[in-house]
Amino acid sequence: MPKVSIITKMNIDLKRTPLMVLGTSSGAGKTLIATAICRCLKRKGEQPIPFKGQNMSNNAWVDTQGREMAYSQALQSWSAGLEPSAEMNPVLLKPKGDCTSEVIHLGKSVGTSRAINYYEDWFDSGWEAIKKGLAILLKSKTDGRLILEGAGSPVEVNLQHKDLTNLKLAKFLNANCILVADIERGGVFAQIIGTIALMKPDEKKLIKGIIINRFRGDKALFESGVTWIEKETGIPVLGILPWLKEIFPPEDSLDLLERKQINQSAEIEIAIIKLPRISNFSDLDPFFSDSSIQMRWIEPGQDLGNPDVLIIPGSKQTIKDLESLNKTGLSNQIKNYAKKGGNIFGICGGLQMLGKSLEDPHQQESINETSTSSNMGMNLLPIKTTFGKTKHTSQREEKVSWPGSQNIKGFEMHYGESDLINNKDSEIISLFKNSSLGWVIEKKDKSFIGGTYLHGIFENDEWRRQWINKIRQKKGLNHLRINEEKNSDKREKLLDLLTDAFEKNINIDILIK
Repeated sequence: MPKVSIITKMNIDLKRTPLMVLGTSSGAGKTLIATAICRCLKRKGEQPIPFKGQNMSNNAWVDTQGREMAYSQALQSWSAGLEPSAEMNPVLLKPKGDCTSEVIHLGKSVGTSRAINYYEDWFDSGWEAIKKGLAILLKSKTDGRLILEGAGSPVEVNLQHKDLTNLKLAKFLNANCILVADIERGGVFAQIIGTIALMKPDEKKLIKGIIINRFRGDKALFESGVTWIEKETGIPVLGILPWLKEIFPPEDSLDLLERKQINQSAEIEIAIIKLPRISNFSDLDPFFSDSSIQMRWIEPGQDLGNPDVLIIPGSKQTIKDLESLNKTGLSNQIKNYAKKGGNIFGICGGLQMLGKSLEDPHQQESINETSTSSNMGMNLLPIKTTFGKTKHTSQREEKVSWPGSQNIKGFEMHYGESDLINNKDSEIISLFKNSSLGWVIEKKDKSFIGGTYLHGIFENDEWRRQWINKIRQKKGLNHLRINEEKNSDKREKLLDLLTDAFEKNINIDILIK
């Protein structure tokens, strides 16, 4: 049983009724709808406060205090005009595989749990973390309105009594709840009626509105459906949100990997290894809106081909994912690609895989008992990684030396520490003045092999463009201008596009008066 101090009294002072977005299922669209509501209320002059009591995701962000939170709540905080803080996502579960997750409370790792033991071991301390997060947020934003996001379905009958983030939280805060149903999946009437039927009377009365999401075609064809839903449930349909064609920042790996990016004018192909335990794939978001780039995902067992550059992203379990690449032969393909002059860049776990060895004396990587604590990497960079007991989480601003000299921002989030094991090779250089954050080898044929621990490095617009121009130069293409539109500005435009579509089709005024 984890040792966590229990908070017995908590002053939750609500000046504005919270709004809560529930879904009839996972993937119904709760994250983006909550994101749109944050920007919508901000436009109305309110201060929305995004909050998701418990999230399960390996796509994380590190706040200014060095605490972890889900990237989706960071996105919602930007939509609300706020700086992300771990209190917005007080319980974060980071899957490690084998039905095991790392447990994060208020931004700090507090232990590991198997799924079968989670509710018994972590329910009480998780609920206290949620209440503490709420109290801190409301104390700092006294006139704010909480915008709560649920998780999965709120009526999983086998788990309902231990559900931290749906109806228990809604009742605790007496929130006005919106039920989102995804019509694209089919069975939208059964989704809605079945979800409400499984609620208790005091839970049903909290549902104040229904949103039909991802509708294709003429909405006039669904007018009779709206009438039927309102008659059968007694709950107003707030609107019908159409299928949105724009590319938005993803809420989870499935949404990202299913995005269809077809750039007819693309001149550069970036291949990304789809690691089984991929983490922090939001590092790659800046590339998806670049018309000069085509992205291609490669799963272990698939052919690498001959991309212009290969990115190995972060991993929640680096050694296990490296074993997967070895077993399927993809690591050999990567090494052959490097020998032939291919460009390779690794981020965090991807950087560690490119090294010579990975030492795990404390079994932080949860390798099985038959595995050794020493594992061979791809030996493409002369570095050795050792996984310690301390997790490094912090925002960083560092001076980068390659491909140009400038200050860039990002964040660390890793257990392993890497060091050069042979610095006689004059080709390898430290990417940063702080030499432990990354390295690169630039070969005579202008190809490069490098990597960094700095998540969010591609968010730095000038550096990203210089990095792309290195690839273009090797391919004989003209350099692109450095002073392109900032990635943060693109994100703001996407958030505004999302909110414009929401406001055009959904009326939440009756819930906020």
